[in-house]
Amino acid sequence: MPTHAIAGEETGGDPEHLTQTARHQAQVDPLAALRAPGDPPWDVYLTGTVFLDIVFTGLDTAPVRGTESWARGMGSSPGGVANMAAALARLGLRTSLAAAFGDDHYGEYCWDALARGEGIDLTPSRTVPGWHSPVTVSMAYEGERTMISHGHEPPPEEPAPDCPPPARAAVASLTPGRRAPWIAQAARKGTRIFADVGWDDTGAWDLAGLADLEHCEAFLPNAEEAMRYTGSSCPKAAAHALTEHVPVAVVTLGAEGAYAVDRRTGETAEVPAIAVEALDPTGAGDVFVAGFVTGTLAGWPLADRLALAGLTAALSVQEFGGSLSAPGWSEIGAWWRRVQSLDTQNPAALRRYAFLDPLIPTHLDRPWPLRRAVPTIGFGRNT
Repeated sequence: MPTHAIAGEETGGDPEHLTQTARHQAQVDPLAALRAPGDPPWDVYLTGTVFLDIVFTGLDTAPVRGTESWARGMGSSPGGVANMAAALARLGLRTSLAAAFGDDHYGEYCWDALARGEGIDLTPSRTVPGWHSPVTVSMAYEGERTMISHGHEPPPEEPAPDCPPPARAAVASLTPGRRAPWIAQAARKGTRIFADVGWDDTGAWDLAGLADLEHCEAFLPNAEEAMRYTGSSCPKAAAHALTEHVPVAVVTLGAEGAYAVDRRTGETAEVPAIAVEALDPTGAGDVFVAGFVTGTLAGWPLADRLALAGLTAALSVQEFGGSLSAPGWSEIGAWWRRVQSLDTQNPAALRRYAFLDPLIPTHLDRPWPLRRAVPTIGFGRNT
């Protein structure tokens, strides 16, 4: 990764097994100055599929056919849409999730981890009798990952309620060729929609097929997706082309950082990536979106929103798992104080993140780099 960005230290080592209570983040409300009577009860609403993620790390190479591989680290956590929900909640946003949960032990574990461990509202969610929770096994090595997933047929009813709860914002994953009725419903009620998109397996790459894009305030594809959808030869040109369809376009550039354009204000911003040693990239894209949503709802300039998104994503890849790796303000604050103490830091890079100062907790009860909890189904709450 680029060396001109602020660098941290590697976390390394095997995480300790701690209780969920010990992992609660420092309570910071980035929207405190904006809250008023009559506001929606939730800052962010989202819906989707929750997986049980089982993550293996510390693999020297990819598994080889016909051999047994041993991983130096392993953890379990809620995955899928839970990655985004946990990232939002840890940044202090009041988060509501609509999802289906199996009535097996996996489903009970994921529900408990999200509701009690992360403080996420699951009122719109439901437990489906007889439904097996989807499972993903992820193997991380050489900065990449390989995943194997298993799931039964989804529940017959959509997890999203007919009428989404009032919220300042919602995060949606767009599907080519298919509308999600809840997106238009939420937008009509004043909810600001932030959207990403997966790889188009059809190969059409037709923006007209992303019908719900018309309801979105911001669209956050990666560089390859943005260029394919717009037919552009470079990511920056793709971002500008996307603003013909959505007010704000954010294109992630991998190791090069991210670039964004706001059609309404005329702002453009480019923030380089932070140099880190990646342990597991699972969920980094979700964490990036959560950081950008947080900064947007707080009313920050485009460059600050992009910087927070990139920082949170960089901190997340140094840890195990998706929802496990999302940083809170404790981690952000500890990182910020640490990099300021290093004589070798570029002053311009430090100024780029000075917007963090008013938000950092005054008391940090945990060191950084830290050893995150890695809960597993085999351990009780008081283990």
